[in-house]
Amino acid sequence: MPLSALLAALLLLLAAYGMALATSSELPRFREAPAFRNGPGCASAPTVHIAMTLDAAYLRGSLAGVLSVLRHASCPESLFFHFLATRPRRFRPAVAASFPSLAFDVYRFDPDLVRGRISSSVRRALDQPLNYARIYLADILPRSVRRVIYFDSDLVVVDDVARLWATDLAPDHVLAAPEYCHANFTSYFTDRFWSDANFPRSFSGRSRPPCYFNTGVMVMELDRWRAGGYTRMLESWMEVQKREARIYELGSMPPFLLVFAGEVKGVEHRWNQHGLGGDNVEGLCRDLHPGPVSLLHWSGKGKPWLRLDAGHSCPLDALWAPYDLLLRDGHHDLFADV
Repeated sequence: MPLSALLAALLLLLAAYGMALATSSELPRFREAPAFRNGPGCASAPTVHIAMTLDAAYLRGSLAGVLSVLRHASCPESLFFHFLATRPRRFRPAVAASFPSLAFDVYRFDPDLVRGRISSSVRRALDQPLNYARIYLADILPRSVRRVIYFDSDLVVVDDVARLWATDLAPDHVLAAPEYCHANFTSYFTDRFWSDANFPRSFSGRSRPPCYFNTGVMVMELDRWRAGGYTRMLESWMEVQKREARIYELGSMPPFLLVFAGEVKGVEHRWNQHGLGGDNVEGLCRDLHPGPVSLLHWSGKGKPWLRLDAGHSCPLDALWAPYDLLLRDGHHDLFADV
């Protein structure tokens, strides 16, 4: 092959490679959701504040979650969404395009807040800085936001979120969530934790025996959080894990258990039918827990959009599909690393 032809072929390959890189950095395209309006009786409805995160891998799940909340809310125009992202300007247009009338803001989460405090866990997605953003909601959201519901990006709500918002945290609870006291609480920490002379004493003096709760659905009283310095408490346990001893394996959840277990205001289990993504290794199919359902949560390795796209979905993934706003000619490769 003449040198000129070889150079031309090489330039074509480089151009194709550059185009591929540009395409891989683009976000998928999503449909515009229907507009949802307040019904009768919403004039005096309180503003319900909801916080979620936005990133490329979970954007599809986040938008599905927003749609599910709006579809089942009695007063959807009384909702305000607070999104945390490491690159707000990248994601704001995607939210605005799918939900033109949505009241929302996007705040920057600085990954440097946690980079030196994150230790490796059983799944790479759990090690991402944005997974720890929920710890900093009280610091990032405006002071005027006194209460917020935090939702993970792999869930759909099938009930009126105002019912969850109305959870009574009086007189002094900071956090409310469904508790699972039948779970083996000791399994969420390592033998190194339980064999230490001091670490287990952190649960002494709690109002009740500590129980497991999932941090993907929480009602948080931010004024009490700020006054109590809970962000720093959580950071302290992360620093113990990083620098002193490996005391847990599961990302951002164990620090919450260390600080709040035994002091959580219990919420009905219907508000977090979690574990639908299976475990953190294989992500196998699971059934619903017994009882009524207000929220379906695909915590674990298996995400419904990945399984649906791959053609080996679980039966319950069909309950997520109606909220999927992805345009079918969008890019799917961005979601492989979750």
